[in-house]
Amino acid sequence: MKKIIRKKEYDTDNAILVKKFVAGNFGDADGYEESLYQTHDGFYFLYVNGGEASAYSQENIKCISKAKAEEWLANHP
Repeated sequence: MKKIIRKKEYDTDNAILVKKFVAGNFGDADGYEESLYQTHDGFYFLYVNGGEASAYSQENIKCISKAKAEEWLANHP
């Protein structure tokens, strides 16, 4: 997925996958996945996607700070 946020492109195909977290099983209405990526420029973003009853019923990209990325990693061992 590719998204432009504040004139910066975030692309899951061209970034480095740092860690992926999956809640539930594939096809669960309330299941979801969060994938932390780092761009080659050092920026972080989360790719999120999930079932229709989850917090991420539509796939999306959210840019986050390095501090938030470190916090996310600490909370998703």
